[in-house]
Amino acid sequence: MKIITIIGARPQFIKAAALSREIAKHDDIQEIIIHTGQHFDANMSDIFFEQMEIPKPNYNLNINGLSHGAMTGQMLEKIETVLLEEKPDWVLIYGDTNSTIAGALAAKKLHIKVAHVEAGLRSFNMNMPEEVNRILTDRISDILFCPTQTAIDNLKNEGYDNINCKIINSGDIMQDAAMFYSNKEQKPNIDIPEKFILTTIHRAENTDDPKRMESILSALNDIAKETPIILPLHPRTANIIKKSDFKIDNLTIIEPVGYLEMVYLLNRCELVMTDSGGLQKEAFFFEKSCITMRDETEWVELVNNNFNKLVGADKNKIKDTYFNHQFATDFNQNLYGGGTAARSIIEALIAF
Repeated sequence: MKIITIIGARPQFIKAAALSREIAKHDDIQEIIIHTGQHFDANMSDIFFEQMEIPKPNYNLNINGLSHGAMTGQMLEKIETVLLEEKPDWVLIYGDTNSTIAGALAAKKLHIKVAHVEAGLRSFNMNMPEEVNRILTDRISDILFCPTQTAIDNLKNEGYDNINCKIINSGDIMQDAAMFYSNKEQKPNIDIPEKFILTTIHRAENTDDPKRMESILSALNDIAKETPIILPLHPRTANIIKKSDFKIDNLTIIEPVGYLEMVYLLNRCELVMTDSGGLQKEAFFFEKSCITMRDETEWVELVNNNFNKLVGADKNKIKDTYFNHQFATDFNQNLYGGGTAARSIIEALIAF
């Protein structure tokens, strides 16, 4: 069996690492990796292949820095060329990026089976490009590997029981990766306070809205007066801050870090504050509470079980949550499958 895996963004590298280790156990499975180039900065891309021992991509399409339409169109064209040459049995796609929908479309139009890992997630916010990508990808996939029961329920509510596809609760492959790499951490080349908050900001709904961005940064500056905040800054966010008049006086800004450095920070931080989807789960996997600076989240089980608190971009709500909210402390709940997702996915592909 030949599988083509399509990746292009940081969370997809992490998921691909977990699945590649499982594929390597099967001599009868050949994996071909296409890297679209969606994350083009070396610190955001190359370092993940090196640290996580992901096989080097067989194809690097080097598509980045374009509008959504131009990027997706070029990916669709170039992925199709690879598929025609390689003739895989399956195209495996992850998550909700432009790489995801381009891979799914290219495969489906060539009558190649599509497997969507992390299917069924919904924010119910159609202004998010990711929401559009994940909905369309789910609709044309042959197997939908759902990380949670909530994701399965979303698909059933949308009528997927009447669609010719297979829905599987595989668990979350990000937990596979977190468990494997938890003891392989690498210390970032910075001074680490004994007590600190780990923060990331990159989502367009925040960075592209000056009022939201100013409100978030103002809250973080105030919180950092009491507890240091380490902020690995996405290049796009750094450029926005550089061009603006936002104050970041109290924040410890660092370059983007690799996954193993992020594991080091997760293992030691007091709290996570983020607008990232993946980092919300990683906080849970590393037994840390999370404040999410978004208006909605796909990972509702974290909110429902009080491991995560949604605060939007409201300065007062962000600060009040940090200073006053009491989070759940029992992280022994099995919300994401317990680290067996990769095995479940490969077994299902073999049996299909």
